[in-house]
Amino acid sequence: MKRIGFIVNPVAGIGGKVGLKGSDGEETLKKALELGAVPESGKKALIALRVLGAAAELSEMEICTCPGDMGENVCKEAGLSCKVLDCMTGDHAGEWTSLADTALVGKATSPADTVRAAKMLCGLGADLILFAGGDGTARNILDAVGKSAAVLGIPAGCKIHSGVFAVNPKRAGELALRYMQGKVPRTKEAEVMDIDEEQFRQGRVQSRLYGYLKIPDDVRLVQNLKSGSRGGGQDSTERLAEYMADTWENDVLYIVGGGSTTARIMERMHFANTLLGVDLVYSGQVVGTDCTEREILKAVSEYGKAKILVTVIGGQGYIFGRGNQQISAEVIRRVGRKNIIVAASEEKMLALFGKCLYVDTGDEEVNGYLHGYMRVLTGYGEYAVMKVTG
Repeated sequence: MKRIGFIVNPVAGIGGKVGLKGSDGEETLKKALELGAVPESGKKALIALRVLGAAAELSEMEICTCPGDMGENVCKEAGLSCKVLDCMTGDHAGEWTSLADTALVGKATSPADTVRAAKMLCGLGADLILFAGGDGTARNILDAVGKSAAVLGIPAGCKIHSGVFAVNPKRAGELALRYMQGKVPRTKEAEVMDIDEEQFRQGRVQSRLYGYLKIPDDVRLVQNLKSGSRGGGQDSTERLAEYMADTWENDVLYIVGGGSTTARIMERMHFANTLLGVDLVYSGQVVGTDCTEREILKAVSEYGKAKILVTVIGGQGYIFGRGNQQISAEVIRRVGRKNIIVAASEEKMLALFGKCLYVDTGDEEVNGYLHGYMRVLTGYGEYAVMKVTG
């Protein structure tokens, strides 16, 4: 019988909607909960497992997982039977089952739990280790198994720069199933990136190659590695910034996502900005900096007409769901698709030639709502038309 190992990092991505740009560390988790954050990774893992659950072949596969919110609860919600391993470590072993309030922070799962679980699953001969988390979780998996087992990430973190994740949770389920069915017979090595969260919160991206994991080889269903700026495309960025300045509307609330392209637009408008956060601008003034989802929704209710301004993540093609979770599915619903402005340099768009743009909002309905063709501002009144898929 084939065996799937399933691991959920329950706190992965919990800092995204509240603007913390990560979830590493007990203090970050505590602050996220105090700001009203709720766990997201279990919901995304559930999307993947429901794809698996719809397959008749699953009766011929065994799912091995961890207690509580590290996998067992998600399996139960998906209606799947599973073998639960004793993979918890420390004083809270066997005791912690859910992340409900700040009182449970000290009992929350740790990277050591992920490492131990992955080692156990590898030792049991799992044909595939399917894990939900972000770059930090991918590093834990690498520490545990190296290249000795095939793995696949369900994207559920705040920053997902590594190349070991499916393009979204649904595709993770599809690819896991195809691999287990033998329809994807080969694996390939994919990069795991190490990001310094403290530097990231201060607007500096310092990443290095941490190592490689072995993943199912299907380029259609796996996201690309995030690419950094190559220093080109400055002319087109200047032109699109000039165009945005000339067409800016003062009676509109602008929700401005992070990135160097939007930062240049804000600089051209003489507005201070948060390079890796979300800022709000209305009537020639910055009315909110490094905002949370809750603050954005409040502003949309107060100001009425609003537009979202975002850029494209280089190499990956994401416009929502990677580093800008504060612009949530609910924010997108209220603002509306027609009021989304996507801006990116010609160089960045040429690097994505023949590919789609991606959205991964965590809400299948909103992903479908955004599906279709969208204009991307690439210069002064110049656009590229790109297909957007969820």
